[in-house]
Amino acid sequence: MQGFSRRDFVRTSVTAGAAAATVVSPTTAQATASSEGRIKVIAISCSHRKGKSTAATLGVCLQAAKELSPRIETELIELAGLNINGCVAAGVPLPPGQQDDFPKLVPTLADPKVRGIIIGTPVYFGNMSSLCRAFLERCIVLYQDKFALSNKVAGVVAVGGTRNGGQEVTIQSVQISLFCNEMILVGNGRPGPRHGATVWSGAEGGVLKDEIGMTTVKALGRRVAEVSLRVAGVS
Repeated sequence: MQGFSRRDFVRTSVTAGAAAATVVSPTTAQATASSEGRIKVIAISCSHRKGKSTAATLGVCLQAAKELSPRIETELIELAGLNINGCVAAGVPLPPGQQDDFPKLVPTLADPKVRGIIIGTPVYFGNMSSLCRAFLERCIVLYQDKFALSNKVAGVVAVGGTRNGGQEVTIQSVQISLFCNEMILVGNGRPGPRHGATVWSGAEGGVLKDEIGMTTVKALGRRVAEVSLRVAGVS
């Protein structure tokens, strides 16, 4: 449609109910977390396979975050089986009468209590899954509606089929999208700083037997939790 920009379309979609949530400003979010004394860290599995390697890895990451402080709550969200269409972010509407599942995720993503978000994706040809890409593209509505992800802490987990299967490249690719949403990006932190958690799904006995990978996963979970508490002003 001539004279109708992508931004106009996305804003119209939000108004029409594409993002069914009242977004709270980052300043209000920090005040809310501080007053309640508790925050939440969520992990989003962007694997097309429910309950498999990426989800299991994120479970370890969240457990490490939860163990850091009794003030931290955690939740794992799996995108497997959900219909998330990236074309909407490009200004291409869904067919008349159709809706997808992304709007259901908006209230959780924009929740003031959620101060940390960990994105997990399998590695396909040295990059993130198509489901992860579509999810990140759709987050444009959160950027355009009061910068709802601004100052939330973000970490990334990449699960590859080989030890050096493009995990770090994939992590950096995801981080760029998170950076554009004004999120605070963290890596593993000490003792060995890395871009994020790098995991090998081909380890004998399964992904959880990848000792090197699990070390990075636990370190990332603790780091996301630590910085989330500090940013939220919760001691």
